[in-house]
Amino acid sequence: MATSTFDTLLQKIETRNARAGVIGLGYVGLPLAIAVARSGFAVTGFDIDPNKMVALDARRSYIDAVSDAALAAEIEAGRFEATTDFAGLAACDVIIICVPTPLTKHRDPDLSFVEATSRSIARHLRPGQLVVLESTTYPGTTDDIVKVILEGTGLKSGSDFFVGFSPEREDPGNQHYHTATIPKVVAGDGPEALALMKAFYGAAVSTVVPVSSNATAEAVKLTENIFRSVNIALVNELKTVYAPMGIDVWEVIEAAKTKPFGYMPFYPGPGLGGHCIPIDPFYLTWKSREYELPTRFIELAGEINSAMPRYVVGKLAEALDIRAGKALSRSKVLVIGLSYKKNVADIRESPSLRLIEIIEERGGRADYHDPFVAEIPPTREHQALKGRKSVALTPDVIAGYDAVLVATDHDSVDYAALAKGATLIIDTRNVFNRLGLSADHVIKA
Repeated sequence: MATSTFDTLLQKIETRNARAGVIGLGYVGLPLAIAVARSGFAVTGFDIDPNKMVALDARRSYIDAVSDAALAAEIEAGRFEATTDFAGLAACDVIIICVPTPLTKHRDPDLSFVEATSRSIARHLRPGQLVVLESTTYPGTTDDIVKVILEGTGLKSGSDFFVGFSPEREDPGNQHYHTATIPKVVAGDGPEALALMKAFYGAAVSTVVPVSSNATAEAVKLTENIFRSVNIALVNELKTVYAPMGIDVWEVIEAAKTKPFGYMPFYPGPGLGGHCIPIDPFYLTWKSREYELPTRFIELAGEINSAMPRYVVGKLAEALDIRAGKALSRSKVLVIGLSYKKNVADIRESPSLRLIEIIEERGGRADYHDPFVAEIPPTREHQALKGRKSVALTPDVIAGYDAVLVATDHDSVDYAALAKGATLIIDTRNVFNRLGLSADHVIKA
């Protein structure tokens, strides 16, 4: 009896003889590629950026979650290689798509990277391959776009090749969880595809969570991020309500979280950053229009969070006026922290970039200090900021600014020096209070 493509591929996966291809070697793809390689599979990483190839060839990781030593170990063991030549996809048994899924200026999904990658795979598609999408997207993308493009070759999903979805759950800077220890939601186009997904990811991560369909798995990821977006919007709004009442929202949250049930603490800030939370909820709001269903709650949360940078700059301008008798338009401001979260170098969608722009739109001058970001790289939305460099945090430098605005509370920043040397501090992270450095010139925002 002839062996089916499913049986052959399943055996390859179970014996670790399958080669995995990971397309997109960024914050999601590179950690995944190394985790899969560590589990015993041969992995080929694909990316269109030649600079990444230069770094990887030199055994140098550009992602915090992957150390140079971990990268070198998999390369030297012959389990990981990287290339810009997508012809190598033909040799891969499992192909995983980890490319960006941004929004357009009108907050519509931009699936151009997913579509282009799917067409690249289609050019090299052969029987006996499993193609997985990990990029966050709206329910239906895997089946209605990726699968359709691949079936345009004449091969059929579920018999010739297999399609699945597994949402990425990377959390840059998290010291407690990493790719292999975060439970992995998996789904497939049919029972055989799901079985392959469970076998492959089960070999690389500690826990696999199967769900009934690709659309369900896509919805899981959106739900996780919408949950965070809505709750952060809630505390951001409470911050703006409590402040005029003379109530410290951070004190309220600290007291509320002592309740052992029915409450989970979320914290306000200067806005939302990272790829997921500011962007992913709008994938669902876009998709819901197809069904003529409103998503007012999700959209309101997005509006509140998007308004935070202007709220913070407003508090800065007010403090400068009242405390220093100086207009923002004549002031120099030092922004502490460019990355979107503490202790990482990730500036994707960082509110710090918007803070700098708003300060300068209002006539002020803004510099930044970030121990993790020496220079602002090119970005799609903030091109004018490219090339600006982090300033040194010395007493003379601190004293040269009219105000210091803490946007990201990196642990390695010398807050005691800031508290001593700065004339005015706007603290969006409550870091000075946490460190026992509260003072009259420290204003929470």
